[in-house]
This record gives sequence, structure tokens and C-alpha cells, in this order.
Amino acid sequence: MQTPVNPFKKALADKRAQIGLWLSLADPYSAELCAGAGFDWLLVDGEHAPNDLRSILAQLQAIAPYPSHPIARVPMGHGHVGEALIKQYLDLGVQTLLVPMVDTPEQAATLVRATRYPQDDGKGGIRGMGGARASRWGRYPAYVHEANAQVCLLVQAETRTALANLDAIAATEGVDGIFIGPADLSASLGHVGNPGHPEVQAAIEDTIRRIVKTGKAAGILTPDEAQARHYLALGATFVAVGLDTNLLVRGTSALVAKFKPEVALAPASKTY
Repeated sequence: MQTPVNPFKKALADKRAQIGLWLSLADPYSAELCAGAGFDWLLVDGEHAPNDLRSILAQLQAIAPYPSHPIARVPMGHGHVGEALIKQYLDLGVQTLLVPMVDTPEQAATLVRATRYPQDDGKGGIRGMGGARASRWGRYPAYVHEANAQVCLLVQAETRTALANLDAIAATEGVDGIFIGPADLSASLGHVGNPGHPEVQAAIEDTIRRIVKTGKAAGILTPDEAQARHYLALGATFVAVGLDTNLLVRGTSALVAKFKPEVALAPASKTY
């Protein structure tokens, strides 16, 4: 059997917009529920959600029967690469990784090496020569030769430093896309908890344009429909348009308010 082609990576290369949803409930039952909705991709969050390797595996298995592509966010950043954890995520069968807080091209290059196997020509990366579930326990016989081409690496630009190094990060071979983190970027720009601040939004718009100009894919998360459509119009390719937790908060708050009007409607989350 041939190693599966990464449809999300191909879509980014073809510049086809991919609409996603953030999964933070850390549960396979809710992950399957969301997978049935028809999103192009689902982000299993290992950074700000209570996920571990086993819960991520269970969600991968729950999503597998559906066309939604699972992406996993690794809990690291600011130069702390964590090659061993990246290896474990890949061995679970994750083809697309999102890595937070990538500030320099050197950090990006180290991440590329961590996601790739060494090759016969001495090039490639430093990923340990295992495969486990990713190779279907050896049932994909050419996995170690084909896996590198199917790995999709997305890095997050969410600090002043990252924006200053944006062109060099985008030029790093093996980086497929750059994701803008609105919450951390707003904090870095001096507007903690206010990603909607005009200075932050101006920086986001400029960053999307700069990423698109480099030829790499630009991504972002916002539960605001008008904002999401605006980012897509600017050229963002992969856009998460909601969060499972936020949908549950808003839906339950709206429902209870119909019967208990004294209960204030919970606002949409701005900490994304």
C-alpha cells in the first residue's frame, strides 16, 4: 500500500481555501461530531487544551472516516523545539503539524529537520526511524521514503520578533504555511486580550499580504464571520472559522437565556 497523500498540503500548494474548526474539547466523541459537519480541516489542540498522545490518537481515529483533515498543534514554542514530541505526533499518523511561537528562520529550519527522516543521500532530517501507526505498522512498505513529501509544517507567527523575521521564516524550505496567532500577537503588540484593536488588525492584514507575497500559505483563526471572509479576501488560505468550545458556550448560553432572561448571555471568546 502506498503512503497516503496529504490532501491539505496539496490544497495549500494549489491555493485552494481551506475552512477549518478548532477542537479544544479533547474528546473523540465531540471530534467525530465536528468531523461530520464537512470542514476541510480540524485542529486538535495540544497547546491550550488538555490533550495527550492517547487523546490525540483517539481523535485521529474518530476523524478518520470523514473527509476532514486532522491537524495537531504541538505544545512548544519560543525555540523549544521538542524533537521527541514531534516524532511521537508523527508516529501517531499526524501528517500536518502546527507549531506555536516560531520567531526565527533558525527555529523554523530546526522544526523542518525534526519532521523529516534522514535520506540515503545524507540529507533530510533527524526524525527517528520509526513509524508505528503512521506506517500502519509496516503495511506502508515505502513509508520512510515517502513520508517526508507528505509532511505539512505550519508555523505560528505571533510576536513582534516573528513579524520582523517573517520573510526569512517563509523562505525556509519545508515550511508550508504561516499561521497568525491573534491573541499572542495582540499581547506582543501591547494590547493584551484585544486582538480586535486597530493596530493589531492592521498588523494582521499586513502580515497576510506579506505571507501571500512569499508564495506560502497564510492562516488564521477567528469566530467572527465577517472577519473570516475579510481574511480570505486578503488571500489567507487556511482559516479556522470557529472553536468547538466557543460554539458550545454561545449555544448553551443562548438557550438558557430563553428560559432564564436574568442570566447574561456569554460573549464570544476573544482569547483565540
